[in-house]
Amino acid sequence: MTRATARPGRAERSGARAVVHAVVLGVSTGLLLLVAALAVVLIVVPKATGSMPLTVLTQSMEPTLPPGTLLVVRPTAVDDVEVGDVVTYQIVSGQPAVISHRVVSVSSASNGERTFVLKGDNNAKADPHPVTAAQIRGVVWYSVPEIGVVNQLVNGSRSWLIPTVAGVLLAYGGVMITIGTVTAARRRRSTAEHGRRATTGHGRRATTGHGRRSASHRGSGQAPV
Repeated sequence: MTRATARPGRAERSGARAVVHAVVLGVSTGLLLLVAALAVVLIVVPKATGSMPLTVLTQSMEPTLPPGTLLVVRPTAVDDVEVGDVVTYQIVSGQPAVISHRVVSVSSASNGERTFVLKGDNNAKADPHPVTAAQIRGVVWYSVPEIGVVNQLVNGSRSWLIPTVAGVLLAYGGVMITIGTVTAARRRRSTAEHGRRATTGHGRRATTGHGRRSASHRGSGQAPV
């Protein structure tokens, strides 16, 4: 009777391949989830709410908002702006350049027009000129540290970056999942075939042994005289 013995080298290679596959699949899934989360924070939420993603470039709001922080600025009625809010305003009314500082005081003129004095948390003095209602773009809704660089890439001249990366990672994740599914199916099929072969071989050995025993029994009788 011959017994099949699995080779240690082949088993080790199969185990190492399975580990590598699991690691690659986990990394791919993690990257896909990260890109999806960035897309939600940088693109989906701002567009859905009419907000504006900005990146902190200076140290004027440290330590609360250090350079590289992502700011999502939501349009807010001027009457709702209060002392303590971090407001994004145009340096010159109608111009694109903006600053995000904290409101330290609010004044109302006799005609009802409101003006705001703002100051960076890290600055010794308030901003030199009061800010009018026309200059205010909105109030900082939420911030995410260290994501501002990604925001500059996504919402700058490279707006294709996140969708492209997300598509590539999604396709890669789909391929890895398909490969894993096919490999698992092949492994199950191979195991089932091995089990069938083992069962068939056992049946053949049992039948052969029984036949041999029967022949031996028949041959043990006495010959007629």
